[in-house]
Amino acid sequence: MPHPSTVSEPISHRRDLLALFEDSEKPAPQWKIGVESEKFGVHAESGRALAYEGEFGVLRILNWLQAERGYVAENEVHDGPTIAVRKGGISITLEPGAQFELSAPAVQEISQAYAMLVDHLTEVAPITHAMNLKWLCVGFHPFAAQSELPWVPKQRYAIMREYLPKQGTGAHDMMRRTGTVQGNFDYSDPADAMRKLVLSLRIGPLVNAWVANSPYVEGKANGLLSNRGDVWLHMEPARSGLLERLWNARDLGYDDYVGWALDAPMFLIKREGRIIDNSGQPFRDFLEHGFKGERATRLDWTTHVNSLFPEARLKTTLELRSVDSVEPRLATAVVALFTGLLYDATALTEAETLLRPIGPQQAQASRLGLVARGLEAAYGEHVGFDLARELLPIARAGLERRSQLLRIEDERHWLEPLAEFVEARTSPAAQLLERFGAVPDPARLVAHLGLPAETAASR
Repeated sequence: MPHPSTVSEPISHRRDLLALFEDSEKPAPQWKIGVESEKFGVHAESGRALAYEGEFGVLRILNWLQAERGYVAENEVHDGPTIAVRKGGISITLEPGAQFELSAPAVQEISQAYAMLVDHLTEVAPITHAMNLKWLCVGFHPFAAQSELPWVPKQRYAIMREYLPKQGTGAHDMMRRTGTVQGNFDYSDPADAMRKLVLSLRIGPLVNAWVANSPYVEGKANGLLSNRGDVWLHMEPARSGLLERLWNARDLGYDDYVGWALDAPMFLIKREGRIIDNSGQPFRDFLEHGFKGERATRLDWTTHVNSLFPEARLKTTLELRSVDSVEPRLATAVVALFTGLLYDATALTEAETLLRPIGPQQAQASRLGLVARGLEAAYGEHVGFDLARELLPIARAGLERRSQLLRIEDERHWLEPLAEFVEARTSPAAQLLERFGAVPDPARLVAHLGLPAETAASR
C-alpha cells in the first residue's frame, strides 16, 4: 500500500513508475504464498444464481459477516453500497456478477494456504445453510444466462460494462460468468521478477488445460473443457494475453513490463471519491497530456496496473491468473506447482529450459486446442500431458529443497491431485462430462460440485 503522502503525488520521472515494483521486492527468506479464490453461490436444489440484494443475495452474506464475524464493510463512497468486507488480512470482495472472492493473507507454508481456503468456508457455514446455498468452484457458471445475473454496483464495473464489449466479445462473460483461483508470489529484484513472470506466462495455457473445470454453459456442454479459458481468448488484446514480446527478450527488467503497461488502455481515474471515465486512453498518453485537466499520479499508476489482465501480471506481487476456479485441495495443488517452480532456483532454470522451445506464436496457436481438449491437445510440438509429466518432478524437487531450506514439512504431497490427472489422462471437466453427460441435471451437479462447509476439508 503506498504511503498516504505519496498516493496523490504527480509522476515526474519514469523511476516513479518503477517504484511500485522496486518497493515490493523481498529477499528470498521472506517470500510467501498468497491465494485468491472465486466461487459462485447457487441455490442448493435449482442451481439458481445468487443475486446481489434480497433474501437470496450476496449482500445478505456480507451483512451477516459484519454482524456475526466482525468484518468491516468497504464502500466506495459514504453511504454507498457495500462491495467488500475486510477483517485483519482477509478480504472478501465481489466480482461483477456477484462471484464471491476470498483474498487470504500471504503465508509461508502451503498447508497454511489450504487451511485458509477451508476455514473461510467454515466461517460462512451458518449463513450458507440459512440461505440453502452451495458454493461452486468452477471456471464458468454452469447454469446462468447473462440475464439471470446481477451487476454488482461498483463504479469501476459500470465503466468496464460499457467499454470492454467494444474491445472483445468475451467481456461480459469474463466479468460475470467466470471464476478463477489466483496465486500471488514474491520477487527479489527485477531479473527475478521478470524470469518468474515469463515462466508463468509460458506455463499458463498448459496449467489452464491441466485443471480445466468449466465444460458447461447455460446447462449444457458446448465442446470445450475450459469455457473460462476460451473467454479470455476473446478479450481486449492490449490488456490481456501472454505478453509475447517479453518471451525471447534478454536482460529483462521492470522497464520492459512498464513499457507494455504504458501502452495499455485505462479505465478511470479517481479524484476525491469521484470516478472520471477515461476508458481507452493509454496511460502513456495520460502521462504526457493528462485528461480533462487532471495529471497522472502514483495512485493512478497503481490503479492502472491493477486493471491489466494478462495471464500473469506484475503488481506488488506476481499474480498468476490462468486457472479455472477449482475446489480447495486442487487449488492448493496448483499453488504448490508454482511454488516448487518459482521459489527454487534450480527448478526455475529447469522449467525454463523445458519450455523455452515453445515460441510465443506456437503458444498462442495452441490455446484453442487446449481450452477445447485439455492436455490431450498439443502445446507447441508436444502433447500437453507429456509436458505436464515432465514438469511434475521439477516441481517436486523444488518443493523438497525449499522444505529443507526453510525446515518446514515436506510439501511434495500437495502435488498429488495434479499427478493423478496426468496419470489418468483426464481433467476435472472431462470427469464431469463422463459422470453427468452433456446435459446435466442441475440438482445432481450442484450436489456433486457444491462445497458445504463441514465437508470442505475432506474434498
